[in-house]
Amino acid sequence: MGKIEKVIEGIKKILSEDSRGLTIQELSEKTKTSRITAAMALMKLDGEGVLDIRVIGNCKLHYMKK
Repeated sequence: MGKIEKVIEGIKKILSEDSRGLTIQELSEKTKTSRITAAMALMKLDGEGVLDIRVIGNCKLHYMKK
């Protein structure tokens, strides 16, 4: 399993436990990766159709779809 796959699994776990929505910055801190790596993982998850994204100003909150 590559690094991005580990980050994707970590993000899925974090978002399934936290229903308030998290930013890229918060997810990168929780997964201990760079914001770029977290953003790439989120783009893959969004492409798979498993994320809901809510835009508030400059901020994007990420949620797992139910």
